[in-house]
Amino acid sequence: MIEIGVVMDPLAAIQPKKDSTLAMMRAAQRRGWRLWVMEVGDLYLHEGCCHARMQAIEVALDEAAEPWYRLGPCSDRPLHELDAVLMRKDPPVDLEYLYATHLLELAEAQGLVVLNRPRALRDVNEKLHTAWFPQCMSPTLVTRDGDRLRRFLARHGDIILKPLDAMGGESVFRVTEDDPNANVIIEVMTQRGRRFTMAQRYLPEIREGDKRILLVDGEPIPYALARIPAPGETRANLATGGQGVGLPLTERERWICAQVGPALRERGLWFVGLDVIGGHLTEINVTSPTCIRELDRLYGLDIGARLMDCLEARLQARTEARSS
Repeated sequence: MIEIGVVMDPLAAIQPKKDSTLAMMRAAQRRGWRLWVMEVGDLYLHEGCCHARMQAIEVALDEAAEPWYRLGPCSDRPLHELDAVLMRKDPPVDLEYLYATHLLELAEAQGLVVLNRPRALRDVNEKLHTAWFPQCMSPTLVTRDGDRLRRFLARHGDIILKPLDAMGGESVFRVTEDDPNANVIIEVMTQRGRRFTMAQRYLPEIREGDKRILLVDGEPIPYALARIPAPGETRANLATGGQGVGLPLTERERWICAQVGPALRERGLWFVGLDVIGGHLTEINVTSPTCIRELDRLYGLDIGARLMDCLEARLQARTEARSS
């Protein structure tokens, strides 16, 4: 039997009606695979081997079922004894997160398949990595220098400022040239020159939605979830009250996916969420992309199953490589 581990946030924090990790777990369980859950703190290194304390779990396949999961026995063993691990821990990508990717990479070297690959999770910052695809971006600046940010603001008149390590719209500011708080916002965001901050030209097309496009194995799901900001709100994230509307991908969005997808797939980033506003790539989400459930419901899809197809192909390739 194939055994799949899931590194995730505490089960008590999961919202089962919208959680993408749950969609993946259901897709795996439908194939008869055995599931184990663990948190980052359950990983440990002993005598050159990554181990984990893990607990068996069965998830309810019925959307309306309560409770939505049932826990089984615990096990403490080398992580590479499993077939694969889904790394689904939410940001922030802090030092503890990075240490976890090092442990997972060690298990990967010992034969474990990890989705997404640990090294790629370290290398690809969700904000900064857009710079590898400048042809897809809007005007962007990353700096710790407040004067550079003020000049960028003067040039564009209306900008977005955001940290490089947050998620869900946290600490995202819209700043205009005549904003009396512009200087203090820049000081706070850069911590007076001690922290890198991203500035992007404000895209008024945000009113039509910040589109989340999901890539599986480098190929786009043909529909995006356009997250429409709530009245009076700049941020479109669902966590800040944005409304999700499904839309087919435009020609420009398919072009962006063709630019980005193969490079991410080459790195071992097999499940990615692109954020696109007005035909401009703004973020590349690789840690724990969401919106599976919303797109599944809107279009009768099973994105989790498509991802498990990708994982199964990797497991088959590993088996063939070992036998050759």
